[in-house]
Amino acid sequence: MSVTLLRNADMVLTMDDTRRELVNADIMMRDGAISGIGDGLVAPAGAEVVDASGCLVTPGLVNTHHHLFQSLTRAVPGGQDALLFGWLRTLYPVWQRFTPDHMFVSAQVGLAELALSGCTLSSDHLYLYPNGSRLEDTIHAASDIGLRFHPTRGAMSIGESAGGLPPDALVEEEAAILEDCIRVIDAFHDPAEGSMCRVGIAPCSPFSVSTDLMRDAAILARDKGVMLHTHLAENDEDIAYSLEKFGCRPGEYAEMLGWVGRDVWHAHCVKLDAAEIALFAATGTGVAHCPCSNCRLGSGIAPLRAMRDGGVPVGLGVDGSASNDAGNLVSEARQAMLLQRVSLGANAMSAREALEIATRGGADVLGRPDCGRIEVGKRADIAVWDMTGVEAAGSWDMAALLLAGPTTVRDLFVNGSGIVRNGQITTVDMAALLARQRRMAVTLREAM
Repeated sequence: MSVTLLRNADMVLTMDDTRRELVNADIMMRDGAISGIGDGLVAPAGAEVVDASGCLVTPGLVNTHHHLFQSLTRAVPGGQDALLFGWLRTLYPVWQRFTPDHMFVSAQVGLAELALSGCTLSSDHLYLYPNGSRLEDTIHAASDIGLRFHPTRGAMSIGESAGGLPPDALVEEEAAILEDCIRVIDAFHDPAEGSMCRVGIAPCSPFSVSTDLMRDAAILARDKGVMLHTHLAENDEDIAYSLEKFGCRPGEYAEMLGWVGRDVWHAHCVKLDAAEIALFAATGTGVAHCPCSNCRLGSGIAPLRAMRDGGVPVGLGVDGSASNDAGNLVSEARQAMLLQRVSLGANAMSAREALEIATRGGADVLGRPDCGRIEVGKRADIAVWDMTGVEAAGSWDMAALLLAGPTTVRDLFVNGSGIVRNGQITTVDMAALLARQRRMAVTLREAM
């Protein structure tokens, strides 16, 4: 039996059904779940006791969209000032050189970066598999770091010679894609409550796979009981492509192919119109909002306020580290709040609402009501933020974390295990990992 007591937190932001905010509270974690919340809890013999004085405690943050392999290609010249399609054309030749080792190392670095920013559960969208790379390269990386993981088996099947965007060398045969989806689901997907790994199916985008693959992926996902994910309505180029190739807007295309429902979430959705927002709300279709990437690529400001008000399930995503270029999820929540304010007014989104989207909201988008809130019986995924440093000095309201800081956690617990302690990753040798990644990045740069 593993028991940890978080003692005397200055404030606990629960994100439970009533959004309680507790002062001078304790949290008991037992065998991966939260077993007690209150004042003056008594630790059983042998329990670890962690002093949380001076700290804000929140649920672990949830990342609903990422491309972990891209942590090896940050700030690549030629793509720094491009729109989405031009940026992709710059990066595809680099990614074409990746091996399983590149996938594994970049995933470890990306997940460690997320953990330091308070993230306990992350999805990942891996849509290219050069040189023998496989989805399990990232699954093993997540297991080593200790994050709860939702990898998705992405794919591209329409190369340049067939009118698609990616080079032919990075696309796959559609029958092989579906066969490998079945393989990784059967091998790694765990649907149980408290699962540390759930696999989804995720054709990359409507401009890199066929209509048949989109439709077949939806059929397969429902047969296997897994979730569906793709990019949708990301920018004006995306909308223009949909209108030209399919004769309809992206939301209509998704509905036509069975890509709406509570088992579906789409990344970006910057250009959804009112009818598409209403469709997503009526069907419970989720959205991964990626504000920093949308700014970096000049895609626009997503209608987050309208989606939230309309009832669309929304979570946050950092997106790939080649288009963000950071992977800090609490900073992403701040950016989401600020963009709604700059476009709609200072009262358009509060810090608390943005944190709700980053925790409970993201968990619900991923079909994980067992995560994203501090409540007895839920998973012990907890972030501890030290509010005694310079970032929060003079702050009157700890729960308004996004208005001041910090942007890194002191401690992070995933399923009750401490994977960050005193601001340091505990599960891997970070110095050795970063040195290995630097060598890989230099080799890739020199090869180009």
